[in-house]
Amino acid sequence: MLPRRACWRELTQPDAPPGSRRGVSWKVRQNEKEGVAVTAATKTPDARCMLITGASSGIGEGLALEFARRGYGLAIAARRLDRLEALAPRLLAAGASQVVTIALDVADTDAIQPAVQRAAAQLGRLDVVVANAGVGSLTPTGRGKLPLMRETININLTGAIATIEAALPIFRAQGCGHVVGVTSVAGSKGLPGFGAYSASKAGLHRYLQSLRAELRGTPVVVTELAPGFIDTDLNRDKGARPFLIDVDKGAAIMARMIERQVGKRWVPVLPWTIIAQLLKILPAAVLAPRQKRS
Repeated sequence: MLPRRACWRELTQPDAPPGSRRGVSWKVRQNEKEGVAVTAATKTPDARCMLITGASSGIGEGLALEFARRGYGLAIAARRLDRLEALAPRLLAAGASQVVTIALDVADTDAIQPAVQRAAAQLGRLDVVVANAGVGSLTPTGRGKLPLMRETININLTGAIATIEAALPIFRAQGCGHVVGVTSVAGSKGLPGFGAYSASKAGLHRYLQSLRAELRGTPVVVTELAPGFIDTDLNRDKGARPFLIDVDKGAAIMARMIERQVGKRWVPVLPWTIIAQLLKILPAAVLAPRQKRS
């Protein structure tokens, strides 16, 4: 069994700077089969390979661009294949050694395992899986929003767990791997109008916590990243967004944390590490005004 970080060291030449693309040949190929398109430069021996779900916009797209600049081979998955195919040339131009686009709705859990296996096969290996796909719908309680609540739980929690579960046999077989789950500060406290979202992120946090305990002492690393407000379509129409940062900054912070293989971090670390702890003890009256009696 390889040591915990051996697969990262093994894939990086000691004298090469981070993100080095030495020896890349820009011969492009296209292959479309079963919803998968591959656009690739000839892969360098030291290229690390990563799958990112929810990569067609927001944090997922930002992470894809950030890791492309670092020379990774990327499998990007999302429901909107047209957005992924438009993104692929940008990733190659930014420095990605290979790009695989996969049409995937993580609410369809039966489609996840084949998609993850396909990503590993097309990339040649799979070092990191980022379970990022998510929705953030407003779901006020008792207002007939149960279908939307169910969709939120299915995508944010069940879909993320299914993505990780599909990757773990691959990691065990190759002797190393890195699971990254994207939760949220909202998982620290039930927020008014976002009960399903808060529940889904709190549930994913507990799953990742359990997974980290199970994998302790193995070469499979588990990272949880819990962003505060990052400027994406997910939250632009959802009211106040304190301590907002843009996607590029958020993705750069998260990429550094992923490469350092941290355990659990708030994004950015300050002020959200402090705020998240305060949220746990703040009374409901601070978060929402008292409802008027009818």
